[in-house]
Amino acid sequence: MDKLIIRGGTPLQGEIRISGAKNAVLPILSGALLADSPVVISNVPHLNDVTTTMELLGRMGVNLVIDEKLNIEIDSNTIQSFRAPYELVKTMRASILVLGPLLARFGKADVSLPGGCAIGTRPVDLHIKGLQAMGANIVVEDGYIKASAKRLHGARIIMETVTVTGTENLLMAATLADGQTVIENAAREPEVTDLVNFLIKMGANINGVGTDTLVIEGKEKLDGTRYRVLPDRIETGTYLVAGAITAGHVKLKDTDAKLLDSVLQKLRDAGADITTGEDWIELNMHGRRPQAVDVKTAPYPAFPTDMQAQFTALNAIANGAGSVTETVFENRFMHVQEMQRMGARVRVEGRTAYSQGIPRLTGAQVMATDLRASASLILAGLAADGETIVDRIYHIDRGYEAIEEKLRQLGASIQRKPN
Repeated sequence: MDKLIIRGGTPLQGEIRISGAKNAVLPILSGALLADSPVVISNVPHLNDVTTTMELLGRMGVNLVIDEKLNIEIDSNTIQSFRAPYELVKTMRASILVLGPLLARFGKADVSLPGGCAIGTRPVDLHIKGLQAMGANIVVEDGYIKASAKRLHGARIIMETVTVTGTENLLMAATLADGQTVIENAAREPEVTDLVNFLIKMGANINGVGTDTLVIEGKEKLDGTRYRVLPDRIETGTYLVAGAITAGHVKLKDTDAKLLDSVLQKLRDAGADITTGEDWIELNMHGRRPQAVDVKTAPYPAFPTDMQAQFTALNAIANGAGSVTETVFENRFMHVQEMQRMGARVRVEGRTAYSQGIPRLTGAQVMATDLRASASLILAGLAADGETIVDRIYHIDRGYEAIEEKLRQLGASIQRKPN
């Protein structure tokens, strides 16, 4: 198991390219199961979760070809198995996204209950209830969701809570259902919209793009297509915070500022000078220490839960007192006690982390507990005196492509070593 060794204290400077969005490419790869001819996906990030999804599809018999530009061609006409086994699904919740496409196109699916980061309860009952409303026969036994249907039919589905993967699963299933499906209280995240645009390019009939009500007219079949995944807004936000927490000056290319309105506003509140173009964002702290900010997470377009750990790190070294309130997941402050080991004056009360910023953290050995916590500890290490060692970084490789290489491009002292 690898670890990252960071020597902090250097203001980050320079330019890097942002990768394709992890949370968009995973449902799109699953959505390729709906097409009756090959699909080619570009701007695919090289991540462990992508590799796991490809292994899952390959185990089912799906034909996958990767070219020299890392475009992935997916042909599901060779599929032989409709089972997503526990040994793959346990590492990644997004594996459940094959459930809707398999059921809609092939009439059967046998999918293990998912795993992933330990950041709270994320039940799949909304996926199951929605598919049952569309006519699926589903039993949960031996740790597997076992589903079948001759052909799904349209239904009106009101999501009890906003769920990204739930919206995506039901949306994909509805594209091949008989009749009209309406999904109300649907998630509006850009990654959901990217999936919608991908499905439309395959011939799906979907209205309400980008809103909380999606109306899908089912088709008999969907066609193959070529599609480029949108930029990763969370990776973008993480590197912007890296620039801010080190009082640096960074420019991020191949990204989209429109996906990050709430994050950019909080960075401006923290004292960052931010300029944007069509496909780039530049942040300049002019050598200044950030100001503490108050953040509250909520579903898009509000502040994203996947950025709260990074802003907890920012507040730890900011000037003044700040707070980060988490409303999406109930168990997402496990990084705080690791930051406390580095001297951070942060306390958690209920769902809020209150910070009193100090000028510098102190390097320490810390342990990552989930994907975004990993990123926050790396950011804390960049802003700490001395050496920080981040253990259990397999989490970071699930969601950040070559993070140490990109940080080194910006001048950071960071190395990956085996334990």
